[in-house]
Amino acid sequence: MEVKVVSEKANFDAIATSIGGKLLVVHFWASWSEPSKLMNEVLDELAKEHQNVAFVKIEAESVPDVTVDLKVSSVPTFVFLRAGKEIDRLAGANAPELSKKVAQHAVAAATTTTTTAKISADEKLDLETRLKKLVSADRVMVFIKGTVEEPRCGFSRQLVDLLNGKDVAYSHFNILADPAVREGLKKFSNWPSYPQLYVDGELVGGLDIVQELEASGELDSMLPKKVSLEDRLKKLVNSSPVLLFMKGSPEAPRCGFSRTVCGLLNETGVEYSTFDILQDDEVRQRSEER
Repeated sequence: MEVKVVSEKANFDAIATSIGGKLLVVHFWASWSEPSKLMNEVLDELAKEHQNVAFVKIEAESVPDVTVDLKVSSVPTFVFLRAGKEIDRLAGANAPELSKKVAQHAVAAATTTTTTAKISADEKLDLETRLKKLVSADRVMVFIKGTVEEPRCGFSRQLVDLLNGKDVAYSHFNILADPAVREGLKKFSNWPSYPQLYVDGELVGGLDIVQELEASGELDSMLPKKVSLEDRLKKLVNSSPVLLFMKGSPEAPRCGFSRTVCGLLNETGVEYSTFDILQDDEVRQRSEER
């Protein structure tokens, strides 16, 4: 198995999700560091030897989101992950120790088939719960490629333009930023393509269906009238006894501060809800003003 090169966080998340409970060895290196360049060669050899292990290399300064998330402060550093959780790490250019750790964890991975199956089932359950929350995150939700400011495909742009011409408030989710949601929502909604429009948690359809509803005059009656930002904020802050406005989700925080606060709340055992401010620029800007 060859060593995969990761150049962005979305690519790393996709690899980590696709391998399930398999062992993932991540090498953080830098082009200016001779020791880390040499360890890339060691990694190539280990990848040939251990076909049941996934290996990736990340230029630490080029993908800061992953570097910060995994608390890497020097190169070369090797982080060992299984099912998205760190199980070990090695700092420095120590080829014998790296080979030893890979061999140890590879053997352990081969003896945990039952555990891995359970982890995969739990992850599937967690994703389904997350999807249910996402489609109901706002009365009108659109799942598109890109953002409303910068749609990344023509169909998404057409749907955004159509909704922007209506007196309706809506939130969006960028499926390109989350491979798990991108694939999972297709099965969840039994709809094979994007964009997708939801109203009150129910799927309306893709662009073709929305255009048909617009042409027949039915779309206006389906879309709730726009609520002022102040009213939306009041409803949001009163929607749960404990509500955390954060970047990302508890399962995938998008900044260090959000990750830290989630960790503290999880330690207390208190039940809490979250709102991803990255999915709503209006709420994000107003919450920052406050």
